Amino acid sequence: MQTTNKNVFSSLLGKMIVTKEGKRLGFVKDILFETKSGELINVIVKDATPYTKNINLERTNNNELLIPHSAIIAIGDFVIVSEEDLI
Repeated sequence: MQTTNKNVFSSLLGKMIVTKEGKRLGFVKDILFETKSGELINVIVKDATPYTKNINLERTNNNELLIPHSAIIAIGDFVIVSEEDLI
């Protein structure tokens, strides 16, 4: 089962992150998850677009943007997030 989670998480890397309205936020750089449960906590954004300045996102110690797992509404060719859940 752990291998399956690893494959699912690694398949997210590099996917474009967009809002359900189609606004591009950037790409998935990395994933933060709870090590004991394997629960996804945040997605780290790389190549953040200027649109992200309009959203009050949490940041890492290295000033990287974080998308909370609770804002993710679908994962397919893109990671789709609900902008309302980011504010």
